[in-house]
Amino acid sequence: MLIRIVRMTFYEDKVDDFLKIFEESKHKIRAFPGCNHLELHRDYNANHIFSTYSYWDSEEAINNYRNSDLFKSVWSRTKVLFAEKTMAFSHKLVDGPIGLE
Repeated sequence: MLIRIVRMTFYEDKVDDFLKIFEESKHKIRAFPGCNHLELHRDYNANHIFSTYSYWDSEEAINNYRNSDLFKSVWSRTKVLFAEKTMAFSHKLVDGPIGLE
């Protein structure tokens, strides 16, 4: 399993635009082959900073998503809202809730 965390900082006046895009896209992303889980987190102290947290079957699965028309559509509308460069991290689960190892 691959866990992907993407931290995004938006212009403060573009947060609602991002939330609309996420709301329109989240079900499609969650249904994409190889995606097992998708969450959206908001920074506790900075309302314009968000992170997505997703579980993928494999690196191949997330790469298939990143090369898909769905990703290209979502990303092209989202990236213009960024106030800073995104940070993305890929992880392997070492220890966690039962059923996720």
